[in-house]
Parts: sequence; C-alpha cells; structure tokens
Amino acid sequence: MDMPGSDFDEFVRDCSPGLLRTAYLLTGDRGHAEDVVQAALLRVARRWRRIRGEPAPYARRAVVNLAKNHWRDRFRRPHESTAAVEPVYASPETDVLLQQVLLPAVMDLPVRQRAVLVLRYFQDLSVEQTADALGCSPGTVKSQTHHALTKLREALGDPADVKENDHAN
Repeated sequence: MDMPGSDFDEFVRDCSPGLLRTAYLLTGDRGHAEDVVQAALLRVARRWRRIRGEPAPYARRAVVNLAKNHWRDRFRRPHESTAAVEPVYASPETDVLLQQVLLPAVMDLPVRQRAVLVLRYFQDLSVEQTADALGCSPGTVKSQTHHALTKLREALGDPADVKENDHAN
C-alpha cells in the first residue's frame, strides 16, 4: 500500500477531534468511537491519493457507515446502558447536563434521527452535506430532524410547558 505523506498526517491531526466527537455521539461509547475513527482513517489512508477535493466529507461518511455497523451489532446484543457514558468533551459546567440529561435522550432516539442531529447540530453540516453523509435525500434529513427534535422536546420537557404548569398551580 502506498502510504500517504505529511498532508495526510496534517489531515488526521486537524480532523480527528471532530470525527471522534461525531463517532462518540453516534455510538455512545468512547472506546468504540475511537475504534470507529481509527477504522475510518484507515479507509481514508487507503484511498488518500484518489480522493478528489476535500477528504473530510469522505472521512465523515466512513464514520457514519462504521457507526451504523455498531448499531446493527448493538441490536443483536443485550442493550448497553448509557447511564455511565463518559463524554469526549465537556467543560465542568456542561458535564452534568451533557452526561445526565442530553446524551441519554439523544441515545434513545432511533438511529437515523440520532445521526441527523449529530451531523446537523454537533458537526454543523448543511442539510445537503448531511444527506450526502447519510446517503439519503435532503427531504429525508429535514423530516428526520423534525421528528428527532420533537422527540427530544418530549423527552426533555419543553420549558414552555413547565412555565404553563407552574402558572396553573
């Protein structure tokens, strides 16, 4: 195999943290997220000289595809608890909110809805970029985003509902 050079090393240094966050948010397990990123980067390395344009979308799609394999395997095994999930990144202020509230709610979403939210809001991709990464249409991304946000609002409780209930009492 013709190994890529220093430009690949720079790509790995620049993109690995973002790819790891994406993989972690998709899998819910830091160890598996690291494995997914390593496998994705190996795929990128094998095709480095043939990748046209920006390699980041190719790497991101590889992460998503490898995470899908994790989801398939996960449904074949007993369910893993997300209660003790260790965040990849979090400041002390956001650690509790992320670990105990938001992440478990995101991990309970269906696979495609979770992937759409991670790519759109944590990776800040456009609808079109997300559709490309997931291999679906932009309309599917929009509808999955709507359904995922609705489920998250229900799971987390809409602050407007809390205020209305407080005023009613």
